[in-house]
Amino acid sequence: MPELPEVETVRRGLEKLIVGRKIVSVDVRVPKMIKTDLSAFETEILGQTFQSIGRRGKYLLLNLDKQVIISHLRMEGKYLLFKDEVPENKHFHTFFELDDGATLVYQDVRKFGTMELMSKGQVDEYFRQRKLRPEPTEEDFDLSAFAKKLSTSKKLIKPYLLEQTLVAGLGNIYVDEVLWAAKVHPERQANSLREDEVKRLHDETIRILQLGIEKGGSTIRTYQNALGENGSMQEYLQVYGKTGEPCPRCATPIEKIKVGGRGTHLCPACQKR
Repeated sequence: MPELPEVETVRRGLEKLIVGRKIVSVDVRVPKMIKTDLSAFETEILGQTFQSIGRRGKYLLLNLDKQVIISHLRMEGKYLLFKDEVPENKHFHTFFELDDGATLVYQDVRKFGTMELMSKGQVDEYFRQRKLRPEPTEEDFDLSAFAKKLSTSKKLIKPYLLEQTLVAGLGNIYVDEVLWAAKVHPERQANSLREDEVKRLHDETIRILQLGIEKGGSTIRTYQNALGENGSMQEYLQVYGKTGEPCPRCATPIEKIKVGGRGTHLCPACQKR
């Protein structure tokens, strides 16, 4: 958490809240969270305006006049906007005071989130270096390229999907949901998948992540969007967090196992190894 639907929902919230606002001061209280030069971060963005808010996979792109802040929320990062005085909170780590008197605050209980400042021309190379693959849309996510990559790999399918080198945006929750919907066991080797299974994985990845966006993400534990609202995708999850409950397809109890060190939910009857 957050995964692509949650990050996209945050992006849409921030777009409503801060686009057009100018940064008048910056206060970074946990320097390790800024992965580029801290002094440059605190000085170069002053006076710049938030022109738009983008997203690539699970990354937020805060597009300024001249530069871009790439923000990764990791496990529990979130943005909050305070119109008046900012309350005291030990988990508030970065403060952007805006020209209308409001303050955009980055909160992160675990301090795992990161921000990086770079020129707009560096963004494409940044994601190329991370081998971030296409967005999970009909336009970008090519089935034949996906099938080719799977056919030449002996990796287990769940960890492979989590790498982001096949398609961007899948995390632990949505991988479990996609694999269940496609009737694929998470420990299958990628090159063992049949053509029809690959097609289902491709199609269900698009469908489930788009549904997650439509429902505002999954509120599990601490997630809220930039407007302080909960998502509702958790009401549509079929297997994640459902250990011991009947499979919605066949009524076999859902099991939880470890795959690649990650808790993994599956139906042992529908998803045969």
